[in-house]
This record gives sequence, structure tokens and C-alpha cells, in this order.
Amino acid sequence: MEQENMVFSEDEAIVEAVLFTMGKSVDVRQLAAALGRDVESAKDAAARLKERYEREQRGMQIIELEDSFQMCTRAKYYENLIQVASAPKKQVLTDVVLETLSIIAYKQPITKLEIEKIRGVKSDHAVNRLIEYNLVYEVGRLDAPGRPALFATTEEFLRRFGVGSTEQLPEINPGRVDEFRLEVEEELKIEGVLQEDSSGQEDGIMEAAAACENMD
Repeated sequence: MEQENMVFSEDEAIVEAVLFTMGKSVDVRQLAAALGRDVESAKDAAARLKERYEREQRGMQIIELEDSFQMCTRAKYYENLIQVASAPKKQVLTDVVLETLSIIAYKQPITKLEIEKIRGVKSDHAVNRLIEYNLVYEVGRLDAPGRPALFATTEEFLRRFGVGSTEQLPEINPGRVDEFRLEVEEELKIEGVLQEDSSGQEDGIMEAAAACENMD
């Protein structure tokens, strides 16, 4: 039993090293390759490490995103982190962009033409802005004339809203689009998506701290 615990401890240490070094989400299969073990063993090791971080309430935390894990700053220390950087300038996302995000989140994968049919106006700028903020990405092409691009929300979107998958998004009635847009706006303000950094150092701190907001 003692030898087994040592193996588990070493597995957790390896997972910790990989997550810290990568600085982004790491697929369970990659963790398994690093450990030289099967996927289930790697997932168990990552889960134990996550539980340990929670139990000890460390400054960093491990979050699970579908089939991957990531180490990031615990949201409660965000205010402490920004003390080492100047206050960022605010950049407000328009209602158009927020409305477009809500449509993509609930209708994905979706083409730009379909978005425009729902909104009734052109949406090129809104979609491009969401891509710029890494909340939306091109997931593929529709098998139709012209091969239009299909858009979906990113893993960053899941992190921002504290859900493990799009299936965990709250149910929404057609008449609640405007309400959801307001909810999105509030979340983005909290998460820092509406903030534009004024220096490279500040950008790194903001990104690291905001990545896990609402994941406690």
C-alpha cells in the first residue's frame, strides 16, 4: 500500500509539472503519455491533484474542461495580482457583439449567414471581434455551396462562464435572448474580457487571473 501511495504521489507531481509548464489546458491523453500510463490513470492522478489543491486552498487551482485539465490562478486572488500592474483601460463590447455571442453559444455550430438571419443584419464585425477575444472560432465548413465557415464557442468561453461543456449552459427560451445578452455582458465584465491591457506585464497577469474566475 505504501508503494502504491508513492506511485500516486509521483503521478500527481508529474501532472503538476506538466500543467504548470504548459500554462494552458492539457488533454488527458497527453498527461497519460507524460506519465507512461493509461488515460484513466492519468485522469485519476489529475483529479487527485485537483482535489488536493482545493483541500489546501492554494493560490493556484486545477480546473477540468471536458477531457483536459488546466492549472490557473485562483480567482479570489485576482485583486491581489492586479496590484502589481497598472489599472487597465476599459473597452466595452457592444450589444451587437454580445447578442452574436449568445446566438453562437446556443445554436453552434452555425454559419455567419444563419447568424445574420436571426439578427436581421450583417454580423461580420461582431464575429471577428469574438474571434479576436478567443470566445469563438471556426470549427469547420458546411457541406453546401460556397463551403461557408461554421462557428462555435471556444474552450476559453467555457472557462469564462464556469461550465465544463456547452451542454451545461442554462436552458433559454427564444424570448430570453435579450436577458441572456445582459447576463453575458455582466460575466464578461467580471471576467475581464472587456478590459484591454496597457502593458505586456499587465496582460499576462490579467489573463492568468481571469482564466479561472467563477470556477471556485
